[in-house]
Amino acid sequence: MGIVFTRMFSSLFGNKEARILVLGLDNAGKTTILYRLQMGEVVSTIPTIGFNVETVQYNNIKFQVWDLGGQTSIRPYWRCYFPNTQAIVYVVDSSDTDRLVVAKEEFHAILEEEELKGAVVLLFANKQDLPGALDDAAVTEALELHRIKNRQWAIFKTSAVKGEGIFEGLDCVE
Repeated sequence: MGIVFTRMFSSLFGNKEARILVLGLDNAGKTTILYRLQMGEVVSTIPTIGFNVETVQYNNIKFQVWDLGGQTSIRPYWRCYFPNTQAIVYVVDSSDTDRLVVAKEEFHAILEEEELKGAVVLLFANKQDLPGALDDAAVTEALELHRIKNRQWAIFKTSAVKGEGIFEGLDCVE
């Protein structure tokens, strides 16, 4: 599936700029991933109220990355950012098994949004460095990714604080 995903993403973007939304529940690691991509290091973060936006150059693609806050009160406003989005990076805290049902519901609601019908989906099963973190297969099952029939998707095990898996995920979509 990675090869198909890679070809599709390359054909969408080539050597131009892409608008990517980084979504997920609060405390999933979205902002840590954003700044790991942008600066190559972990920076101290606080819960995102609103959004962070950064431009990230990775190989031949310039990403305009929108990191939207994931608190319950902010999630309804995500749809304000959906227009002109080419890709979604959905970040899941693999160690927060109590909230996987909520993560699944939010994720499948995003997939139903008309303005995101053509968006490519990359999932990061983040926080693999923590004890009890579910692997990518278990997160795939918990999020019921087998239900996705109308678009390409890929999932990667990541640890934002260690910098593991993030660039492998981007290589898949390059």
